[in-house]
Amino acid sequence: MTAAVGLRCDAGVTMGVGHLVRCLAFAEELIARGCRVTLLGDVGTVPWTAREIARLGLPVVAAPPEPAALAATAAGLGLDAVVIDSYVTDPGCAAALRSAGITVMAIVDGDLRGQHADLYLDQNLGAELSAPPLPAGATRLAGLPYVLLRDSVRSRRPPAPRPLAAPGVPSVVCFFGGTDPFGAAPVLAGMLAATGLPLEAVVITPAPVPLRPAPGQRFRFVPHTPDLPALLDGADLAVCAAGTSTWELLCLGVAPALITVADNQRLGYDAMLAHGLGFGLGPLTALPSPAALDTLRTALTSPSLRHTRATRGWSSVDGDGRLRAADALLTR
Repeated sequence: MTAAVGLRCDAGVTMGVGHLVRCLAFAEELIARGCRVTLLGDVGTVPWTAREIARLGLPVVAAPPEPAALAATAAGLGLDAVVIDSYVTDPGCAAALRSAGITVMAIVDGDLRGQHADLYLDQNLGAELSAPPLPAGATRLAGLPYVLLRDSVRSRRPPAPRPLAAPGVPSVVCFFGGTDPFGAAPVLAGMLAATGLPLEAVVITPAPVPLRPAPGQRFRFVPHTPDLPALLDGADLAVCAAGTSTWELLCLGVAPALITVADNQRLGYDAMLAHGLGFGLGPLTALPSPAALDTLRTALTSPSLRHTRATRGWSSVDGDGRLRAADALLTR
Protein backbone atom coordinates (compact mmCIF):
# COMPACT_ATOMS: atom_id res chain seq x y z
CA MET A 1 0.00 0.00 0.00
CA THR A 2 1.10 3.57 -0.68
CA ALA A 3 1.51 5.60 2.49
CA ALA A 4 -0.11 9.04 2.60
CA VAL A 5 1.82 11.62 4.61
CA GLY A 6 0.91 15.20 5.51
CA LEU A 7 3.57 17.81 6.27
CA ARG A 8 2.28 20.48 8.66
CA CYS A 9 4.37 23.66 8.36
CA ASP A 10 4.12 27.34 7.49
CA ALA A 11 6.42 29.73 5.64
CA GLY A 12 6.46 33.38 4.64
CA VAL A 13 8.51 36.48 4.03
CA THR A 14 8.46 37.52 7.69
CA MET A 15 8.63 34.10 9.38
CA GLY A 16 11.19 32.62 6.99
CA VAL A 17 11.20 29.28 5.20
CA GLY A 18 13.43 27.03 7.31
CA HIS A 19 10.62 24.72 8.42
CA LEU A 20 9.32 24.42 4.88
CA VAL A 21 12.74 23.72 3.37
CA ARG A 22 13.40 20.76 5.63
CA CYS A 23 9.86 19.50 5.00
CA LEU A 24 10.49 19.73 1.26
CA ALA A 25 13.65 17.69 1.75
CA PHE A 26 11.61 15.05 3.56
CA ALA A 27 8.94 15.23 0.84
CA GLU A 28 11.55 14.43 -1.82
CA GLU A 29 12.51 11.28 0.06
CA LEU A 30 8.92 10.19 0.69
CA ILE A 31 7.91 10.78 -2.93
CA ALA A 32 10.92 8.76 -4.09
CA ARG A 33 9.55 5.90 -2.00
CA GLY A 34 6.13 6.12 -3.62
CA CYS A 35 4.34 7.99 -0.85
CA ARG A 36 1.52 10.43 -1.46
CA VAL A 37 2.54 13.71 0.20
CA THR A 38 0.39 16.75 1.05
CA LEU A 39 1.48 20.06 2.54
CA LEU A 40 -0.76 21.33 5.33
CA GLY A 41 -0.38 25.03 6.11
CA ASP A 42 0.23 28.51 4.72
CA VAL A 43 3.32 28.11 2.54
CA GLY A 44 2.77 30.00 -0.71
CA THR A 45 3.92 33.59 -0.19
CA VAL A 46 7.62 33.21 -1.13
CA PRO A 47 8.10 32.92 -4.91
CA TRP A 48 11.04 30.52 -4.98
CA THR A 49 9.53 28.10 -2.46
CA ALA A 50 6.24 28.23 -4.35
CA ARG A 51 8.14 27.13 -7.45
CA GLU A 52 9.72 24.27 -5.50
CA ILE A 53 6.31 23.11 -4.25
CA ALA A 54 5.02 23.16 -7.82
CA ARG A 55 8.08 21.29 -9.07
CA LEU A 56 7.36 18.48 -6.65
CA GLY A 57 3.67 18.52 -7.51
CA LEU A 58 2.66 18.86 -3.87
CA PRO A 59 -0.97 19.74 -3.12
CA VAL A 60 -1.35 22.42 -0.45
CA VAL A 61 -4.28 22.29 1.98
CA ALA A 62 -5.11 24.92 4.59
CA ALA A 63 -4.48 23.65 8.12
CA PRO A 64 -7.18 24.48 10.70
CA PRO A 65 -5.62 25.76 13.94
CA GLU A 66 -7.92 23.74 16.23
CA PRO A 67 -6.61 20.25 17.05
CA ALA A 68 -9.91 18.46 16.38
CA ALA A 69 -10.39 20.28 13.09
CA LEU A 70 -6.85 19.46 11.93
CA ALA A 71 -7.38 15.80 12.81
CA ALA A 72 -10.65 15.79 10.85
CA THR A 73 -8.91 17.40 7.85
CA ALA A 74 -6.10 14.83 7.96
CA ALA A 75 -8.59 11.96 8.25
CA GLY A 76 -10.61 13.36 5.35
CA LEU A 77 -7.46 13.39 3.22
CA GLY A 78 -6.83 9.75 4.08
CA LEU A 79 -3.48 10.49 5.70
CA ASP A 80 -1.64 7.70 7.48
CA ALA A 81 0.87 10.04 9.12
CA VAL A 82 1.40 13.74 9.74
CA VAL A 83 4.77 15.40 10.26
CA ILE A 84 4.48 18.59 12.35
CA ASP A 85 7.28 21.13 11.91
CA SER A 86 6.10 24.32 13.60
CA TYR A 87 6.76 26.54 16.58
CA VAL A 88 3.20 27.90 16.58
CA THR A 89 0.90 24.93 15.90
CA ASP A 90 -1.28 24.09 18.91
CA PRO A 91 0.61 21.33 20.79
CA GLY A 92 -2.69 19.53 21.21
CA CYS A 93 -2.77 18.79 17.47
CA ALA A 94 -0.39 15.85 17.88
CA ALA A 95 -2.60 14.13 20.44
CA ALA A 96 -5.73 14.81 18.37
CA LEU A 97 -4.14 13.27 15.28
CA ARG A 98 -3.04 10.20 17.22
CA SER A 99 -6.54 9.80 18.65
CA ALA A 100 -7.74 9.69 15.04
CA GLY A 101 -5.38 6.78 14.35
CA ILE A 102 -2.81 8.89 12.50
CA THR A 103 0.91 8.46 13.24
CA VAL A 104 2.64 11.72 14.22
CA MET A 105 6.26 12.77 13.83
CA ALA A 106 7.14 16.10 15.47
CA ILE A 107 10.22 17.86 14.13
CA VAL A 108 11.55 19.89 17.05
CA ASP A 109 14.48 22.10 17.95
CA GLY A 110 15.10 21.14 21.55
CA ASP A 111 11.73 21.98 23.12
CA LEU A 112 9.07 19.32 22.50
CA ARG A 113 6.40 21.99 23.16
CA GLY A 114 4.17 19.54 25.01
CA GLN A 115 3.40 17.63 21.83
CA HIS A 116 2.42 13.98 22.34
CA ALA A 117 3.84 12.37 19.20
CA ASP A 118 4.93 8.89 18.16
CA LEU A 119 8.28 10.11 16.85
CA TYR A 120 10.36 13.17 17.58
CA LEU A 121 13.09 14.34 15.22
CA ASP A 122 15.63 16.84 16.57
CA GLN A 123 18.36 17.30 13.96
CA ASN A 124 20.42 19.77 15.96
CA LEU A 125 24.07 19.39 16.84
CA GLY A 126 24.38 17.65 20.20
CA ALA A 127 20.67 16.84 20.46
CA GLU A 128 21.57 13.20 21.11
CA LEU A 129 23.21 14.23 24.39
CA SER A 130 19.90 15.19 26.02
CA ALA A 131 17.06 12.87 27.02
CA PRO A 132 13.78 14.75 27.47
CA PRO A 133 10.90 12.70 28.88
CA LEU A 134 8.78 11.17 26.10
CA PRO A 135 5.25 9.77 26.00
CA ALA A 136 5.03 6.03 26.49
CA GLY A 137 6.13 4.18 23.36
CA ALA A 138 7.53 7.26 21.61
CA THR A 139 10.89 7.30 19.84
CA ARG A 140 13.33 10.18 19.52
CA LEU A 141 15.66 10.59 16.52
CA ALA A 142 18.37 13.01 17.56
CA GLY A 143 21.50 14.68 16.26
CA LEU A 144 23.20 15.34 12.96
CA PRO A 145 22.61 11.80 11.60
CA TYR A 146 18.98 12.90 11.07
CA VAL A 147 19.53 16.21 9.26
CA LEU A 148 16.98 16.59 6.44
CA LEU A 149 18.62 17.87 3.26
CA ARG A 150 17.30 18.52 -0.25
CA ASP A 151 18.33 16.71 -3.42
CA SER A 152 20.11 19.86 -4.58
CA VAL A 153 22.42 19.65 -1.55
CA ARG A 154 22.94 15.90 -1.45
CA SER A 155 23.80 15.74 -5.15
CA ARG A 156 26.59 18.31 -4.67
CA ARG A 157 28.18 16.73 -1.63
CA PRO A 158 31.82 16.00 -2.55
CA PRO A 159 32.93 12.37 -2.10
CA ALA A 160 35.72 13.52 0.21
CA PRO A 161 36.60 16.75 2.02
CA ARG A 162 37.81 19.41 -0.36
CA PRO A 163 41.60 19.80 -0.48
CA LEU A 164 43.32 22.71 1.18
CA ALA A 165 42.99 25.74 -1.08
CA ALA A 166 46.08 27.57 -2.23
CA PRO A 167 46.42 31.15 -0.94
CA GLY A 168 44.53 33.55 -3.15
CA VAL A 169 41.40 35.66 -3.41
CA PRO A 170 38.69 33.84 -1.42
CA SER A 171 35.20 33.30 -2.78
CA VAL A 172 32.40 34.12 -0.32
CA VAL A 173 28.65 33.49 -0.35
CA CYS A 174 26.63 35.70 1.99
CA PHE A 175 23.03 34.61 2.67
CA PHE A 176 20.47 34.59 5.49
CA GLY A 177 17.80 31.99 4.98
CA GLY A 178 15.23 31.96 2.24
CA THR A 179 13.94 35.49 2.83
CA ASP A 180 16.41 37.35 5.13
CA PRO A 181 13.53 38.63 7.33
CA PHE A 182 15.91 40.50 9.66
CA GLY A 183 17.78 42.38 6.93
CA ALA A 184 21.18 40.90 7.73
CA ALA A 185 22.60 40.86 4.18
CA PRO A 186 23.29 44.61 3.91
CA VAL A 187 25.04 44.61 7.30
CA LEU A 188 27.31 41.66 6.54
CA ALA A 189 28.01 42.77 2.97
CA GLY A 190 29.13 46.07 4.45
CA MET A 191 31.39 44.23 6.87
CA LEU A 192 32.96 42.21 4.06
CA ALA A 193 33.72 45.47 2.26
CA ALA A 194 35.04 47.00 5.49
CA THR A 195 37.66 44.28 5.88
CA GLY A 196 39.48 45.92 2.97
CA LEU A 197 40.65 42.47 1.82
CA PRO A 198 40.47 41.18 -1.75
CA LEU A 199 37.50 38.85 -2.19
CA GLU A 200 34.82 37.71 -4.60
CA ALA A 201 31.43 37.75 -2.91
CA VAL A 202 27.95 36.65 -3.93
CA VAL A 203 25.31 38.25 -1.72
CA ILE A 204 21.79 36.81 -1.67
CA THR A 205 19.44 39.77 -1.27
CA PRO A 206 16.35 41.14 -3.03
CA ALA A 207 18.14 44.31 -4.12
CA PRO A 208 21.77 45.45 -4.58
CA VAL A 209 23.40 46.88 -1.46
CA PRO A 210 25.14 50.27 -1.79
CA LEU A 211 28.79 49.60 -1.01
CA ARG A 212 32.21 51.10 -1.50
CA PRO A 213 34.32 48.04 -2.35
CA ALA A 214 38.00 48.20 -1.57
CA PRO A 215 40.55 47.48 -4.31
CA GLY A 216 40.44 43.82 -5.28
CA GLN A 217 36.88 43.31 -4.05
CA ARG A 218 34.06 42.20 -6.31
CA PHE A 219 30.43 41.87 -5.19
CA ARG A 220 27.56 40.25 -7.06
CA PHE A 221 23.99 40.49 -5.83
CA VAL A 222 21.42 37.81 -6.65
CA PRO A 223 17.81 37.31 -5.46
CA HIS A 224 16.76 34.46 -3.22
CA THR A 225 16.88 31.22 -5.13
CA PRO A 226 16.47 27.46 -4.66
CA ASP A 227 19.84 27.09 -6.42
CA LEU A 228 21.85 28.24 -3.39
CA PRO A 229 23.73 24.90 -3.22
CA ALA A 230 25.09 25.58 -6.71
CA LEU A 231 26.39 28.96 -5.55
CA LEU A 232 27.96 27.35 -2.48
CA ASP A 233 29.64 24.60 -4.48
CA GLY A 234 33.35 25.31 -4.20
CA ALA A 235 33.00 28.48 -2.10
CA ASP A 236 35.80 29.20 0.37
CA LEU A 237 33.57 30.77 3.02
CA ALA A 238 29.85 31.21 3.69
CA VAL A 239 28.58 34.08 5.84
CA CYS A 240 25.19 33.16 7.24
CA ALA A 241 22.93 32.80 10.26
CA ALA A 242 23.14 29.79 12.57
CA GLY A 243 19.84 28.30 11.37
CA THR A 244 18.80 25.25 9.36
CA SER A 245 20.97 26.28 6.39
CA THR A 246 24.05 25.57 8.51
CA TRP A 247 23.62 21.82 8.00
CA GLU A 248 23.72 22.29 4.23
CA LEU A 249 27.12 23.97 4.57
CA LEU A 250 28.49 21.16 6.70
CA CYS A 251 27.30 18.53 4.23
CA LEU A 252 28.89 20.44 1.33
CA GLY A 253 32.15 20.97 3.20
CA VAL A 254 32.03 24.78 3.25
CA ALA A 255 33.36 26.70 6.25
CA PRO A 256 30.79 29.10 7.76
CA ALA A 257 31.18 32.47 9.45
CA LEU A 258 28.09 32.61 11.65
CA ILE A 259 25.83 35.19 13.21
CA THR A 260 22.61 34.86 15.18
CA VAL A 261 19.48 36.72 14.12
CA ALA A 262 17.08 35.21 16.70
CA ASP A 263 17.36 33.98 20.28
CA ASN A 264 16.53 30.38 19.31
CA GLN A 265 19.73 30.23 17.23
CA ARG A 266 22.03 30.82 20.16
CA LEU A 267 22.33 27.19 21.27
CA GLY A 268 23.17 26.03 17.75
CA TYR A 269 25.64 28.89 17.32
CA ASP A 270 27.44 28.07 20.57
CA ALA A 271 27.54 24.35 19.71
CA MET A 272 29.00 25.04 16.27
CA LEU A 273 31.80 27.12 17.76
CA ALA A 274 32.43 24.64 20.59
CA HIS A 275 32.92 21.85 18.02
CA GLY A 276 35.23 23.99 15.87
CA LEU A 277 32.82 23.98 12.93
CA GLY A 278 32.69 27.70 12.17
CA PHE A 279 33.84 31.25 12.84
CA GLY A 280 31.66 33.25 15.25
CA LEU A 281 30.73 36.86 14.45
CA GLY A 282 28.10 37.31 17.17
CA PRO A 283 24.49 38.54 17.17
CA LEU A 284 23.24 40.71 14.32
CA THR A 285 22.12 43.36 16.82
CA ALA A 286 25.77 43.90 17.85
CA LEU A 287 27.16 44.22 14.31
CA PRO A 288 29.32 45.64 12.95
CA SER A 289 31.89 45.40 15.74
CA PRO A 290 35.70 45.53 15.80
CA ALA A 291 35.88 41.96 17.16
CA ALA A 292 33.61 40.60 14.44
CA LEU A 293 35.64 42.39 11.74
CA ASP A 294 38.83 40.85 13.14
CA THR A 295 37.23 37.38 13.06
CA LEU A 296 36.04 37.94 9.50
CA ARG A 297 39.53 39.01 8.43
CA THR A 298 40.95 35.86 10.04
CA ALA A 299 38.45 33.69 8.17
CA LEU A 300 39.25 35.38 4.85
CA THR A 301 43.04 35.18 5.21
CA SER A 302 43.43 31.69 6.74
CA PRO A 303 42.90 28.87 4.21
CA SER A 304 44.15 26.31 6.73
CA LEU A 305 41.61 27.35 9.39
CA ARG A 306 38.81 27.31 6.82
CA HIS A 307 39.92 23.88 5.64
CA THR A 308 39.96 22.46 9.18
CA ARG A 309 36.43 23.69 9.90
CA ALA A 310 35.12 22.60 6.51
CA THR A 311 36.59 19.12 6.88
CA ARG A 312 35.04 18.68 10.31
CA GLY A 313 31.71 19.80 8.92
CA TRP A 314 31.86 17.39 5.97
CA SER A 315 32.54 14.54 8.41
CA SER A 316 29.62 15.56 10.65
CA VAL A 317 26.73 15.56 8.14
CA ASP A 318 26.61 12.77 5.58
CA GLY A 319 23.39 13.85 3.84
CA ASP A 320 21.47 10.63 4.56
CA GLY A 321 19.46 11.87 7.53
CA ARG A 322 16.23 11.92 5.57
CA LEU A 323 16.66 8.25 4.65
CA ARG A 324 16.94 7.33 8.33
CA ALA A 325 13.97 9.53 9.23
CA ALA A 326 11.82 8.04 6.47
CA ASP A 327 12.76 4.52 7.54
CA ALA A 328 11.64 5.29 11.09
CA LEU A 329 8.36 6.94 10.05
CA LEU A 330 7.31 4.37 7.49
CA THR A 331 8.23 1.47 9.76
CA ARG A 332 6.15 3.03 12.51
